[in-house]
Amino acid sequence: MARSSSNGRRATASGARRGRTAPAKKRFLDYPRSGKGPVGRWLPSWRVVLGAALTGAAVLIGLFAAAYAQTDVPEPDDFALAQSTTVYYADGETPMGSFAEVERASVPLDTLPEHVSGAVIASEDRGFYENNGVDPRGIARALWNNVRGLPTQGGSTLTQQYVERYYTGTTTSYLGKFKETILALKIDQSQTKDEILENYLNTIYFGRGAYGIEKAANAYFDKPAAELSAAESALIAGIIPAPSAWDPAVSPDRAQERWERVMDLMVQDGWITQEDRDAAQYPEAVAPSTENLFGGTNGYLLDMVRGELVNKAGMSEEEIETRGLSIVTTIDQRNQEAAVQAVDNLPDDRPANNQVALISIDPATGGIVALYGGPDFVERPLNNATQAVAQGGSTFKPFTLVAALESGMPLEEEFQSYSPMAIPGYDFEVSNFDRVDRGWIDVVEATENSVNTVYAQMNVEVGPEKTVDVATRAGLPEDTPGLVATPSNVLGPASPNPIDTATAYATFAAQGERHESHIVAEVRDGDGNTVFAGNTEGERVFDEQVMADATYAMQQVVSSGTGITASEIGRPAAGKTGSSNEYRSAWFSGFVPQLSTTVAMFQPGEDGTEEILTGFGGVEPISGGSFPTQIWRDYMMVATEGMEVLEFPARSEPVRPEPAPAPAPTTVAPTEEPTTEEPDSDGDGIPDSQDPDQMDSDGDGIPDSQDPDQMDSDGDGTPDSRDPDQMDSDGDGTPDSQDPDQMDSDGDGTPDSQDPDQMDSDGDGIPDSQDPTPNGEPEPTPTATLPGGSGDAPGQQPTEGPVDTAAARLEEWFAGQGS
Repeated sequence: MARSSSNGRRATASGARRGRTAPAKKRFLDYPRSGKGPVGRWLPSWRVVLGAALTGAAVLIGLFAAAYAQTDVPEPDDFALAQSTTVYYADGETPMGSFAEVERASVPLDTLPEHVSGAVIASEDRGFYENNGVDPRGIARALWNNVRGLPTQGGSTLTQQYVERYYTGTTTSYLGKFKETILALKIDQSQTKDEILENYLNTIYFGRGAYGIEKAANAYFDKPAAELSAAESALIAGIIPAPSAWDPAVSPDRAQERWERVMDLMVQDGWITQEDRDAAQYPEAVAPSTENLFGGTNGYLLDMVRGELVNKAGMSEEEIETRGLSIVTTIDQRNQEAAVQAVDNLPDDRPANNQVALISIDPATGGIVALYGGPDFVERPLNNATQAVAQGGSTFKPFTLVAALESGMPLEEEFQSYSPMAIPGYDFEVSNFDRVDRGWIDVVEATENSVNTVYAQMNVEVGPEKTVDVATRAGLPEDTPGLVATPSNVLGPASPNPIDTATAYATFAAQGERHESHIVAEVRDGDGNTVFAGNTEGERVFDEQVMADATYAMQQVVSSGTGITASEIGRPAAGKTGSSNEYRSAWFSGFVPQLSTTVAMFQPGEDGTEEILTGFGGVEPISGGSFPTQIWRDYMMVATEGMEVLEFPARSEPVRPEPAPAPAPTTVAPTEEPTTEEPDSDGDGIPDSQDPDQMDSDGDGIPDSQDPDQMDSDGDGTPDSRDPDQMDSDGDGTPDSQDPDQMDSDGDGTPDSQDPDQMDSDGDGIPDSQDPTPNGEPEPTPTATLPGGSGDAPGQQPTEGPVDTAAARLEEWFAGQGS
């Protein structure tokens, strides 16, 4: 029995073993984790987490160690002094000038007052003497800021700033910051804190072109660094992060705010006492000195280049002055020299405060090829071309011209031109500059001769808001002083910057395609990589045919109108003269298909207001057709030399008004029914439809019998309102056709009553211009020589010519006496 029982247990155990599943082969990585719940099986064990962390740390430490070992620290003298940036003309080879001719004066740290270094440390790195060249908390704070999507920034210590500016370059990338951190740690190990601080103070950029504390002390307080007070040191230290933007001459409020902060920190860190703080007063910095690099006319160009890179390329002034950039401008050297010479050609008696601006633009790109902003940037930093303003005068008429063409008005539209003229919307009578009444004239003639009365009527008809719209589409800023939608805006009371007017006319020259005016073509870094390029893309803002018609009208200004001097360049040109109210400014804006140039002349008074232009060179008053057009001509003759002669696009086909067809005769068929007679309001037997006393053909409220526009008193086919035989413009009772005050027999623009070619003051039949005695003074008449007389001097031959009447009568009397 026992054996049976034993055998039974073995059998049972054997059966159990045969029924149990064999254990699975153990996996290398137990993930998802076996034997865990639906969530826990996906969570890594603490062993895995610890292992991964240790492995990652080991890798990072290894990489860090390798980078640390391979990073060499240059000698202090090898710290990169900033490289000068060179500016070139458009050819990319001829230097125009440069930025930051780097000059540094190093001073030993032990020669400086303690508060100088204290101010810098308090402002830039309060833990300088405790950290190892980096600030982990600052780095973590900056990293957290960056992860949240806020502007990328660094957590730089004073040592890192030093490295960033003169080893790795300015960087906010993570890789760049890593390299910066490695080098900062190594420098901190290889140099003492005082060595680092001394090198920092002697190389950091403090603004105003000053590198190092010694130059900064001289730039801001005109003294050596050894003589700086605690308050002065705090001001200089406070603006280190943005020296150009926070310069007390640029942003006094921000500079003082930074000064207050540094002074308070110096007290907290023990650099000065509270008593020193309470006694300190905000120091007065000296005015910035203008570098000689900007002297002469090119200084305006260099200043514009720097401003454009700051405003459009987003570069800091420090980058521009220290990165060793190559900046290629749009300025053509030959054209620039021609612009300067054209202004220098003005007469020597030109008033000292007479100012000129010239801007020449390539209409295909918007690139400025020449610009005259003044004679010397150092002496007068205000740029006449980009910063000064002057009333636009008649240069605004083309804006109304374009608005009229866009509204459907043809160039053949006619308006009355008498002067002065009362026009709706004006609180004064509008007068023409030459006071001439040209009768009914079309838009082209009104443009050619800059007729104010016609353009004033056009602006009222089109709408002054349309003139503003065209001006802004062409290139004038909406906030141009005086640019408002009033009827008189066509006469140019607004005061734009000359460069804005130049941009607008360049849009006309491009036949309606506007480009952004710019002076920087391209910027390359030290490795030749392009880091910025000027915007040359255009935008169509006007219809091409509208532009062709407007250009045609402006061509007449040059060919035979107020800007005829410009025609001397010997190629198709268009433009507009401009003379503002009381001749406070004078302009000429003109263009050929490939180049547009604007010239402005104005005269600011001591208080900055525009004065009436003082005459010089025998010219007074100074109008747009005088010196501005002369400057334009002198410049363009050089600028267009070798340029292909191109024609402007053709204008629209002329629109000629067709006379209304005469009514066809009608035959009334006899009828037995009574007919209805037409009304006869005045009972004169003439139906109202045929009675001039009742008709008002033009709807002006004046019966045709009294309306000069409908009357033809002499039956010559010309309405009385346009017939010189019927018109009496000055109300003197003499028809215009017989009135010397209204007649212009030779078409020279001068009334016969004032024209020596037409006047005969003494009634001798000889025009005054050819009459040696126009006022009837006795004319010395050659005397005939009588036989035996004494009329000739010895050896004198008998004089030819008419015999004096008295002498002839005397001769006849003697002959009658038989002598």
